[in-house]
Formats: sequence, C-alpha cells, structure tokens
Amino acid sequence: MRHFTLKGSILTFTAIFSFIFFVFSGSALAGGPVSLPKTMLWSCYDVGSTGYVQASAIADALVKTYGTRIRLLPSGTSIGRLTPVITKKVGAGFLANEVFFAVEGIYDFAATHWGPQDLRVVLGHPATVGLTTPKVAGIRTLKDLKGKRVAYVPGSDTLNVKVDAFLAFAGLTWDDVKKVEFASYAASLKGLIEGKVDAAVSSSGPPLIYQLASSPKGCYFPPFPHDDSEGWKRMQKVCPFFRRSLEVVGPGITKDNPIERPGYMYPIITVLADADFDWVYNFVKALDETYPMYKKAHAIMPPWAIEGSGIPPADAPFHEGAIKYLKERGVWKPEHTAWNNDRLEHLRKVQKAWDKAMEVAEDKKMKSKVWPEFWSKERAKAIAD
Repeated sequence: MRHFTLKGSILTFTAIFSFIFFVFSGSALAGGPVSLPKTMLWSCYDVGSTGYVQASAIADALVKTYGTRIRLLPSGTSIGRLTPVITKKVGAGFLANEVFFAVEGIYDFAATHWGPQDLRVVLGHPATVGLTTPKVAGIRTLKDLKGKRVAYVPGSDTLNVKVDAFLAFAGLTWDDVKKVEFASYAASLKGLIEGKVDAAVSSSGPPLIYQLASSPKGCYFPPFPHDDSEGWKRMQKVCPFFRRSLEVVGPGITKDNPIERPGYMYPIITVLADADFDWVYNFVKALDETYPMYKKAHAIMPPWAIEGSGIPPADAPFHEGAIKYLKERGVWKPEHTAWNNDRLEHLRKVQKAWDKAMEVAEDKKMKSKVWPEFWSKERAKAIAD
C-alpha cells in the first residue's frame, strides 16, 4: 500500500480487538447464490454513532441470511477507522470523508508516512448537509454570509472542508466572513442557540437544530439552488463528492416542502483497490438482497437502497466488483462510468505527483516542517494539468 507505515503511537491491534463488537447468529437461513466468507471484519464509527448503528443493522441482516459472522471494530477517529483497512486487518470500513482525504493525500494523510491511498467504494449511505442559521441572522442566500460569523472547528477537517465548499458556492472565502472557533461540532450548534455565531455546518435533523428552531431565534437553512450551475461547479471543485439532493426531514422541512442541499455519503463502505473482485461482487449483491431486512431496523436505513447508494459521485472511485453487480441491476449508467474514469485518472495524477515529490524531498533531505507546503504546491500543480 502506498507509503503507509504503522507508527508506534497507534494502538496495537491486539489491544484494539479486545473492544471488538461481535455480531453472530446460531441459525442461519439459506443464502442462495451469494458466496461470502464465514467471517468478515469491518471497521466503523464508534458505539453510539449513526455509523455504528447502520453497520450493526447490516451485519445482523447478513448474519441471519448467510450465516457469516461479522466483527465490528469501532473507532472514534478517522485514522483509527482507516488504518485497519489499509493494513488489511479488516475487509471493509464503514467510513466518512476520511476516504476523500486519504485518496487525495490531504489533511492528516498529507503526512509522509501516509500519502495518497488506493481506496474504492462499494456502496454509500446518501445523506445531506449544509449550513444552518438562526432566522434572526438575516441570511437568506449563501451570498448573505459575507461579513457574518461562521463556525470553524479546529482539527475537524471533514466539517471545515465542507464550509470551504459552501463559501465557494457563493463565490466567497474565509476572508469574506468572520471565523468563530468552537471545540466541537456540538459546541458550534450550541453557538447558534447562544447567539455566538451566525452559521454552522450541520445536517438538518440533530436535536440541537430542533432546539434552535423552537427558540425565539428560529432556524433557517440557506438553499443550494440546483439550477445555479456555476455555484455547484465552484463547490464541487472543492468537494467533488457532493451531489444535488433534496432534504425532506428537519424543522419546517417536509416531502411537500423540501430544500435543495448538497448530498454526500455517510457512512461509505470502503475497500482497498486490490480487494478481491469476486468477494466485492458477492458483498454488494448480499447488501442489495438483504436490504428489505435492514431498511426496517432504524429510521435512518431506507436511503441504503441501491438506486441511491450505488451511484457516484462519491469520495473515491467505485470498485470494479461493485460496478459489475450495479450494471447487472441496471443501476450503473454510462455517465457513472465516465465519472469513475475521470476520478481514476485524477487519482493517478495525485499518486504520480506524490512519488515525484517524495523523491525530491529525499534528495534534498527536506525537513518535515517544510513538507506540507511543498506537497500542497506539487499536488496543486499536478491536478491543474
């Protein structure tokens, strides 16, 4: 795997596996033509997260249908979830935007012991995200953010890169707004209620958003008009995994009164690019065939329907084994192949640029503190070509 070395600071997997969550069943039903291994290990978000709930529900369905024992390896950090995928300790990860950061070699993955990782998507749970504002802030369009206070969470790259993209949609940057730092995602949402900030990135349904909506400040979700092609182009240049989506759940939001928002995937079932073709094919087939079981497990599960979870854009290209099944189901279209090929070519440029940059750094005995800026410039040049 590309340039990854396991550092001593990372917990040993012997210790980590003492916290593994076991999902198993004593009586399995016939699995039909699907062929799965007797045991599978998946990494996922930590206990209590919606990502963990979703992985558990899917695991339970596969156990009951095919008799496969599933072990979940939960972690509260992107490195903790991705490391066992990269080192082949698990077959798949139920991940988030760390997939995008990893394949691009940015943020945490710009470190010399990481670099661009060759990952592929199997399926991903469609969700939406955007900015939430108090009604009293007077922000009706994203351009109204100029001069306003916008939440920033140091160390939370997955939140902050989305704000970068939202500002780009409006033709703005952080220089056009007032950055207000918060210790966590939850703290930034509380900041909306407490009047400390005018806009924060969020989904539309957290309890704190409903609390804001019921307060005297009220709640508003600035739309991302689907017909604003230039805005979408600017936003997708920053976050190419965004798609045009409609949100139908949240304060003041219904199926009859939806809002136009960016869609993305969370969690994303992710494997290595060299994952066995037949295994991935059977895996995605099993995920599709057991959907009627796990879609009822929790209110958050229905979007896993393959018509939405099996199409780009996504944080990385789709695996060929998944694509084969998606084509057989009639889900995968020529435009999806074009998107996948474009992303593969893009990632080849990034990987080639990394190799070249590493050679230069070694020849010049470049100090680690100089590397991040050097790599950022080399990567930008490569993808601009």
